[in-house]
Amino acid sequence: MARRRDPVEAASEESTDLYDVSTWEPRSRLDRFAYAIYTAINYGLQTIVLAVAFAITVALLVQPALLVLEEGSIFIAVFFGLSVVPAAILAAFIWYSDITTNEPLTLLVATFVLAVLFATFAAVVNSLFSPSFQALGSVGMVLFFYLIVGPVEETVKLLAVRFFAYRSEAFDAVIDGAVYGAVAGLGFAAIENTLYISGAVATADGGLLTVAAGTTTVRALVGPGHVIYSAIAGYYLGLAKFNPEHAGSIATKGVLIAAFIHGTYNVTVGIVPELVTGFTPLPFGAAFIGYVVLFDLAIGAFLYRKIARYRRAFRAVRDDTGPEPQSEQTEFDPPGR
Repeated sequence: MARRRDPVEAASEESTDLYDVSTWEPRSRLDRFAYAIYTAINYGLQTIVLAVAFAITVALLVQPALLVLEEGSIFIAVFFGLSVVPAAILAAFIWYSDITTNEPLTLLVATFVLAVLFATFAAVVNSLFSPSFQALGSVGMVLFFYLIVGPVEETVKLLAVRFFAYRSEAFDAVIDGAVYGAVAGLGFAAIENTLYISGAVATADGGLLTVAAGTTTVRALVGPGHVIYSAIAGYYLGLAKFNPEHAGSIATKGVLIAAFIHGTYNVTVGIVPELVTGFTPLPFGAAFIGYVVLFDLAIGAFLYRKIARYRRAFRAVRDDTGPEPQSEQTEFDPPGR
């Protein structure tokens, strides 16, 4: 979107110097000093945020690192990797669905790493508030999932996108928000799975392989949900970027939707499988897997409809204005269709 201009600037000749009237750039020493202070504060705060996130992440990953380094425990690292395979496949599918341009690998990697770092903020907040809500019993835990877990986790995942990729010129389409949101969800799932698996193994009395395999299976089922939720929020962040007059409201809507879905999953996943087990001959494990898969499919269909609608609109515009350069296309359909 073009920069909005003051009426004086809009009506003036381009040769007219309107510095400090309706335009501005750092010219004087005071200008440059003010610019330097703002830049230092802006980047300084970002550096502080990253440094704190990095320190918390390192502290949380000490236990997983020690488990992996122990002799004979290298298989734990394999389980860490296996736990994110379904989420990685889903994130790759969303990346593939981007019909506009391929996103730079550097931005994708940066978003993944930032999501890993910022996920630790959610871990700290959840840990601080959990005891207070647990004291309220079942109602307290429902409130905890809807008011703390969902909003906080979806916000930090979106922050990983907003922090770097969002500011890049490569973020040049609404659908890019879904791509970077999915990658952020993958990063969040990666560190969360690592912490869950390492915690389960560290507290196991025996049968480490069985414990690790069981926890990995559960976390592998949970991971795709993180990708879907943050891809939805990311889509709205992309919409916000290209509608700056309503950017805050649009981004907030995306977080609210993702947080509500996230909270609903957390509340129901502990109830529905139990009910299914009580009224059917299905064992709990099968009921749990079935519910998680069906829930993700339902929410994934919601996300897919938004992406598909964007793709149809993009094709319609492209047909009206002429084909895009072939190198910029990433299609579901085979070449030539």
